[in-house]
Amino acid sequence: MPHKHAFILLIFIVFGVIAGLLTGWYFGAQMVSVTWLGDLFLNALKMMILPLIIAAVISGVSSMGDIRKLGRVGGVTLGYYVMTTGIAVFIGLIMVNLIEPGIGLDISGGTIPEGVSEKKDVGITDIILSLVSPNLIASAVETQLLPIILWSILFAAALTTLGEKGRAVLDFFDGMNQAMMKLITWLMYFAPIGIFALVAGRLGQAGGGEAFLREIEAVLWHVVTVLTGLAAHFAVLFLILLLIAKRGRNYLVGMLRALFTAFGTASSSATLPLTMECARENKVDNRAVEFTLPLGSTVNMDGTAMYEAAAVMFIAQAYGMDMTLGQQAIIFVTATLAAIGAAGIPEAGLVTMVIVLGAVGLPLDGIGLLLAVDWFLDRFRTATNVWGDSVGAAVVDRFIIGKGQDDAPALARSLAKTSEDTNPNAAPSDMAFASASRQNQNGMGSDSGRTDKV
Repeated sequence: MPHKHAFILLIFIVFGVIAGLLTGWYFGAQMVSVTWLGDLFLNALKMMILPLIIAAVISGVSSMGDIRKLGRVGGVTLGYYVMTTGIAVFIGLIMVNLIEPGIGLDISGGTIPEGVSEKKDVGITDIILSLVSPNLIASAVETQLLPIILWSILFAAALTTLGEKGRAVLDFFDGMNQAMMKLITWLMYFAPIGIFALVAGRLGQAGGGEAFLREIEAVLWHVVTVLTGLAAHFAVLFLILLLIAKRGRNYLVGMLRALFTAFGTASSSATLPLTMECARENKVDNRAVEFTLPLGSTVNMDGTAMYEAAAVMFIAQAYGMDMTLGQQAIIFVTATLAAIGAAGIPEAGLVTMVIVLGAVGLPLDGIGLLLAVDWFLDRFRTATNVWGDSVGAAVVDRFIIGKGQDDAPALARSLAKTSEDTNPNAAPSDMAFASASRQNQNGMGSDSGRTDKV
């Protein structure tokens, strides 16, 4: 998308969010009538997710050239996700211990919300099992993206070993990836209307401004704690961007369209197409974009992890239970691991909350009070999640991919050698130049524009 168009679109998206908040606040339930417009936009985004993830991951993994680089990129990516998720949980625990939002709040008469009871038996083993699906089609239907991403990574790795035959398939997915990004560019011109309808309709469902204030008033300090923690973590991620990725405010400004869309849709996965587009416009290498961001949209849930830790401590304080350092350590570990691994489980946010509560022996009744304002906080959590993914892509680009080295020759040599092994009569040089050309046309290996002014 041209820079001028992107800036104008950002302005309209911001106006859409503000207009949605104002109309939903003052007109209340009347704005429920526009919800269908938001649902239409959200469904259109979700329709793009599956083909985009499959094509992008396969294209990104295959374009790394040396398959050993996949291990390095994967290691740095997962290490970054674990580190930032742990930092988020730690910030959440600090905030809730300082503010103590649950002290003096009586929720002893609460009830277990519908749909929570059947989640009680979900554990860490269920999360591990969810990584490998016995039926990829069923996973696609249920939008369980982690097994599909894992399959795409393995499939791309296998294709890079097949020489000429593999290159033909890789070219197909590369073309599919470019076509999906073009579709997403067209779709984003409707984003301001869709985001306006989503925000206005959801606030209307809450009963408008007065009803929303009554809901927040009951758990006001919990809301303050979560928002303060999310703001602190957002700032920590910006420091990582400055000090490690060597980028600055220009990168943040370039990601604002994705962040406001994340706020409007409350879905990291639905925002993924725009997150990838914004990262590319910020000069992040295609290989970092296509590998890191799809994975991050499913497993990197910094905001969610911080919220789970803060919410569990809030419930404990409301019940008058003093959490020891040992119990808080259990919350830290459980919330971190559950947030990273629960992406393949349906209703992952609810599952992680139940897992963390169960780990420290707290009742599930307190969840009911939190759900009243969860839709509001979820939008801030999602924006934080998307920001964490975006910073992660910049970090991977800086240290693993964006070192001024073009891996096209490496990929060409690898494919040529494989083709010679599998078909001695093949013309490796032609295949090598074709592979290198495919990478160069996609802008891979470029290191230009990587550093922003601070």
